[in-house]
Amino acid sequence: MPRTSATPFRLLAFDADPVTMARRLLGCRLVRVLDGVRLSGMIVETEAYLGARDRAAHTFGGRRTPRNEAMYLPGGHAYVYFTYGMHHCLNVVCGERDEGVAVLLRAIEPIEGLDVMASRRGVQRATALCSGPAKLCQALGIDLTFNCEDMRVSQRLFIEETPESGDGPAKRGRIVRSPRVGVGYAGEWALKPLRFHLRGNPYVSSVRIPVADNVGILLRKRDGSR
Repeated sequence: MPRTSATPFRLLAFDADPVTMARRLLGCRLVRVLDGVRLSGMIVETEAYLGARDRAAHTFGGRRTPRNEAMYLPGGHAYVYFTYGMHHCLNVVCGERDEGVAVLLRAIEPIEGLDVMASRRGVQRATALCSGPAKLCQALGIDLTFNCEDMRVSQRLFIEETPESGDGPAKRGRIVRSPRVGVGYAGEWALKPLRFHLRGNPYVSSVRIPVADNVGILLRKRDGSR
């Protein structure tokens, strides 16, 4: 099935730095063509990974292995990895070749193919279909065979720009920044606000506040601080 009339990202659009890319991807449509059927959703949550200097990135310190080699491809390629022995996660490589930077797609708002997604996920509630990186990949049928996929030309996995994906004031005002999820091992990098999501969107993943953060919140409430 060919791409629709929506505008696919142009070649140079993926050359941005990961923070810019993480913001730019919000509102875009992720499309997976599975057995001739379009499964798609609006990207509502992302995380930026900044390469060699980022302790949470798979390429921290310039690490280069067969597993993370896709992160060193030119912007626009997919980096898919397998984690916890059961989950796949989809990243969009950005920047220039050999930079080793990428954006993790954490959640999408389903638009097309919800019945197929529900069947693959074993759940019916729309907000639970793709509200997390592993859920997203399971719903869309994305696995390691998509690692290194060039999404600039692929007919089975690609990204479309939409009226919601511009970078105007209205969109900028809806973007919320916060620390990334599950990277507590990364020291000070665990606290950097490199997670981005659309304010108030019900399809964003549910994030638990770590115990230490809960304690901090309680202490601030007791002494009246914010």
